Amino acid sequence: MGRLEGKVALISGAARGQGEAEARRFVAEGAKVVIGDVLDAEGEAVAHDLGDDSVFVKLDVTSEASWQEAVASTVDAFGGLHVLVNNAGVLGAFTPLVDTTVENFMRVLSINLVGTFLGMKIGAPAMRDSGGGSIVNISSTAGMWGVPFAVEYTASKWGVRGITKVAALELGRDGIRVNSVHPGGVLTEMVKAVGDDGESNYYRRLPAGRIATPEDISNLVLFLASDESAYCTGTEFLIDGGMQAGDLQLLPPPRKA
Repeated sequence: MGRLEGKVALISGAARGQGEAEARRFVAEGAKVVIGDVLDAEGEAVAHDLGDDSVFVKLDVTSEASWQEAVASTVDAFGGLHVLVNNAGVLGAFTPLVDTTVENFMRVLSINLVGTFLGMKIGAPAMRDSGGGSIVNISSTAGMWGVPFAVEYTASKWGVRGITKVAALELGRDGIRVNSVHPGGVLTEMVKAVGDDGESNYYRRLPAGRIATPEDISNLVLFLASDESAYCTGTEFLIDGGMQAGDLQLLPPPRKA
């Protein structure tokens, strides 16, 4: 028996990166998984690779109608919804606060924060009808402290942390647990696209000595999705390689490989 045997999951942003790793791990543990994403070709390829245990649905997380269609398609395909992972997200423009445009600020919030809100708003009733389950909201270490030159990203990830707690309080009586996951750097294509290859001294200076992989994050998300986390709700789970354990600058330089 897999750790998610008999469960149906909907994962946003699951066509690549962390979401894809989560989808593959969920199926390996017995779940039926719906791949939600705006990247049609990539999402369909992942679902095809996972076989009969997965389907792809077009999901624009900023659209309430798109969420309604995705949740309805999930219930139609697999008979219910037990796990929702709000994984879809974007980075910001990495500009000083005073140079950040309102348009970019609102774009990041609409995907990272409003998208998570809509996922919970639309997904929770279907989860209640299915007997409860687990919502996992992907935030960031940027939801735990301030990140200079990333005001829009930081605001969105603090917001995800906050609405997670509200949802946990409101949905607990329906048997729905809600938690947020706060990764540090994760080596995905989105991160590589902004010039971060994970090889900097910053990551080697971490107690863990490296940047995270998508599979590292999927291990934690799996725990929160499963019944093993039955007494966990309304809290944040850091997975940052020791990034916030203390002042990394006080450590000696990392050893050369």
